[in-house]
Amino acid sequence: MESKCALCSVGGSHRDVWSIALEEKSADTWNKKLTSDKDSTVFIVGAQNSGKTSIILTFLEREEPPKPTTALDYTYGKRSKGANIAKDVTHIWELGGGAILAKLVDIPITVETISNLSVVIVVDLSKPEEIWTTLEVFLKQIRTRVHVVLSELNPMAPELVSKLRTRAWNKFGEKHPDKDLLSPLSVPLAIVGSKYDIFQDFGPEKKKAISRSLRFLAHTNGASLHFSSMKSDVLVNRTKQHISHLAFGTGLSRTMSMDYTKPLLVPAGSDALGQIGVPSLSAGEISKINARNPLELWKQAYCGFFPQVSSHPETVDDPCKDSKYKEPDVDAVRAHKDEEVERYRRECERKTRDLARQRGNLETFKQVV
Repeated sequence: MESKCALCSVGGSHRDVWSIALEEKSADTWNKKLTSDKDSTVFIVGAQNSGKTSIILTFLEREEPPKPTTALDYTYGKRSKGANIAKDVTHIWELGGGAILAKLVDIPITVETISNLSVVIVVDLSKPEEIWTTLEVFLKQIRTRVHVVLSELNPMAPELVSKLRTRAWNKFGEKHPDKDLLSPLSVPLAIVGSKYDIFQDFGPEKKKAISRSLRFLAHTNGASLHFSSMKSDVLVNRTKQHISHLAFGTGLSRTMSMDYTKPLLVPAGSDALGQIGVPSLSAGEISKINARNPLELWKQAYCGFFPQVSSHPETVDDPCKDSKYKEPDVDAVRAHKDEEVERYRRECERKTRDLARQRGNLETFKQVV
């Protein structure tokens, strides 16, 4: 009878000792990523023309005029570590195009980046008619992608996945009164309300409705929330400090502000539904509400106050999908450009995987040797 070595044969394919050693080290390598990786990834998404590029340039202290981001843009930042030659590196991805290109979140959010990934969603406070749609689209797309990546990672590194989920809950504490109503994202999440200089001129009822709704969405998703403006040095520095915290783990001010008459500054885990209150609804509006949960209640209340520009995120600001604007020649060119964007997305995914594979093999080689 022919015997087979269980260690050297799986599914009829033979493996050498080197392959076995690599596999045995694989789980340990992934489980150490949360604390050992020096590089971080910050992924910034949000509404069109909301100031995402300006936030990045300010954080990197680059004095250059911001240019429109058409799809997915990449840059990086470095931080010196005292007299040490080594530097911490953060990879910064920016998604342009608003909700239309939300599916491109798959490129920066990968198995290789998830352990040190942070996400920033920027909403334009001067356009309350777009805020809910913007957050709804990106929160759904990002949450779905993170879930997929963690599912892929779990068989290889269950301890790492557990650490990420535990870290997301730790900011609330075991005795938080809202624990059963929360669903924190498994990676650090920040919501930034830009253009506060315009928002501050709104009437009190408008400011109150926007502020409380944003606090609700931030709190239930485990996100921090703060308002910013490129026309205020104080608010600019606050945003820089927060991005630095996400990118390099630097300290954050313990200052908080939940007063809707002032720029909000609400660290993740510090809010509570009891402090936020309930949506402001008139007797007539209450009779029309048919919400099944708190999220639907807040959505119906907010969208009743500020009707959103579109109830279909895929068609937001995209007239090419409107039949009344049909133009065969233009549509053909647009279809060609869409194909180019899709090829670009696949190429970015391939390059990201190849780079991560090369780095992973190098680290594993060092450990095995």
